Amino acid sequence: METSRKLPIGIEDFEKIRTQDFYYVDKTGLIKELLENWGEVNLFTRPRRFGKSLNMSMLKYFFSYGCNPDVFTGLDIEKEQILCEKYMGKFPVISITLKGVAGDTFEAARDMLCAVIRQEALRFQCLLASKKLSQKDKEIYNQLTQIDNVQNGSFIMSDSTLVNSLLNLSVLLNKHYEQKVIILIDEYDVPLDKAFQFNYYDQMVNMIRNLFNQTLKSNENLFFSVLTGCLRISKESIFTGLNNPKVLSITDVRFDEYFGFVDEEVKQMLDFYNLNEHYVKTKEWYDGYRFGNVDVYCPWDVICYIDELRANPNAQPKDYWTNTSGNDIVRRFIHKARNSTTKREIEQLLVGETITKEIHMELTYKDLDKTLTNLWSVLFTTGYLTQSELPNGDEFTLRIPNLEIRKIFTKQIYSWFQEEASKDGDMLNTFCDAFKTGDVITAEQLLNKYLVRTISIRDTFVQKPMKENFYHGILLGLFAYKNNWDVSSNKESGEGYSDILIEIEDEDTGIVIEIKYPDSNNLELGCMNALNQIEKRHYDEQLRNNGITKIWKYGIACYGKQCRIVVK
Repeated sequence: METSRKLPIGIEDFEKIRTQDFYYVDKTGLIKELLENWGEVNLFTRPRRFGKSLNMSMLKYFFSYGCNPDVFTGLDIEKEQILCEKYMGKFPVISITLKGVAGDTFEAARDMLCAVIRQEALRFQCLLASKKLSQKDKEIYNQLTQIDNVQNGSFIMSDSTLVNSLLNLSVLLNKHYEQKVIILIDEYDVPLDKAFQFNYYDQMVNMIRNLFNQTLKSNENLFFSVLTGCLRISKESIFTGLNNPKVLSITDVRFDEYFGFVDEEVKQMLDFYNLNEHYVKTKEWYDGYRFGNVDVYCPWDVICYIDELRANPNAQPKDYWTNTSGNDIVRRFIHKARNSTTKREIEQLLVGETITKEIHMELTYKDLDKTLTNLWSVLFTTGYLTQSELPNGDEFTLRIPNLEIRKIFTKQIYSWFQEEASKDGDMLNTFCDAFKTGDVITAEQLLNKYLVRTISIRDTFVQKPMKENFYHGILLGLFAYKNNWDVSSNKESGEGYSDILIEIEDEDTGIVIEIKYPDSNNLELGCMNALNQIEKRHYDEQLRNNGITKIWKYGIACYGKQCRIVVK
């Protein structure tokens, strides 16, 4: 089987994918459904990295004048002959993305927005030679494209020009082509997200509201429009006055299979690259999102993982989402989870169970972290949680979709725990010093206190034997407080890899730790098994080779939020 086709990592240009031999998962059925289930203003909300921008590029190439029909050869939409004859290549299309409108001041973000609109207007320089436009019309077009100062290349739009820019461009295009216009606005909520982060939210909301109202409300030049974003911002915030925009969120059964990869598509992709044996791991790590009635994979993750597998068949799945975002919403949520009820709910999710929560689908950015209820809602709409079944009104049954998202939660819990523990330096010093001196009573007492305070993570999300990973991470976070301790994790020593190996500089002291999570609540037996493993596999060998003569060997057994420590 031919497997040389390139993988479109980071490529969102439909024509480029189709003409330069990239692998493409066919989502052109979206075009047919969009036309048959009519909405003048359509808003698709999906988490990031689920193919929104590529689908918008596909729509642009299908409807735009000058469309190259060859890029759709062999795709599902080609079978719809009547539809293609009526709509393919028959419209002026205004297509912008707001994902780059992300300045740290309102003025910087406003300049970026002007630049985006100017760049799009420059695609239609044919308007300057149009015999159907008046001189006044052409002056309006020039206001959208001309730089203000030739020497420094600055480009300044007045507020009036900016908020009317897309409306005026649609008027001019309709006049020239004598055909109503399609308007595509990708990542519509990014400017609001950045404005919220950098404290100019009210100014940006006002700007976006005015721009959208002028463009989308009662615009006689509009055939239809499509917007995409991550969050469904409340109508009162930026969609005031719009005539019933059709909102197609992750709970809607319409269009549910067109954002993300369905199971059969992933199987076909793995088969194409002769990687079928990696199907189970791919599914465990990147499947599990529920859009409408369909379970989907995150396309970005699948493509990245297959790309690594092609280079290294032994590559293990990993978290690719973190490379595209800081996961701030999870961090804020964990930091607000102060009460025991919320901690227990997170623990339930982390072991693969479900919880039921009231979800608000419409929010403003100002509301996001005002309450834990709103944070649950944002975690759901942004893909960190998903639904197990269709909701009952506002009540949703939620779960963590897969191992990748679980790992993101785990990282944030470790970070939060380490931050919380470091606030009491005296207690942390006492804990570490107890291990240095063999004081198991103090070490055990304080570790139990830490375990009661934190959110437990047990590796039962899938069937795995390594349930001690959570406690391993907790101990590493605690020992990291000691700057002069050389702490190693899973370091080769003797005849295997010790869980934790510590060398204390200038004190001729070393510590070996092996952690066990017993199958039953027999902590004493767990400790003995841990110590026996240290002795049998000579985990202290590395320390002795480094000249360390005083070595403490600890067997630690943990079960739930209880621990037992034995030293030798």
